[in-house]
Amino acid sequence: MEEVIRVRLPEGNEVFGLVEEMLGAGRFRVTCSDGNERICRVSGKFKKKAWIRPGDVVLIMPWEVQSDERGDIIFKYKRAQIDWLRNKGYIEW
Repeated sequence: MEEVIRVRLPEGNEVFGLVEEMLGAGRFRVTCSDGNERICRVSGKFKKKAWIRPGDVVLIMPWEVQSDERGDIIFKYKRAQIDWLRNKGYIEW
């Protein structure tokens, strides 16, 4: 019997990302599923909810300006959600 897991999937321009490096001041270097490497920031309200570290899988909303270089981190996936995404083929990391 398979356990039911709620997983937020990308909508619109959103892409999956893997946090590579902490840059400070709420910014991170993230490798995205569309092949781009972006400098992403964490908004203030999300910063207090989830601690983000290198190796975490996150959901990125690219900026409208500089969309291939910058973005916002809007969601952090938990371990069970990451396993589900790998099993279903959404991510390869």
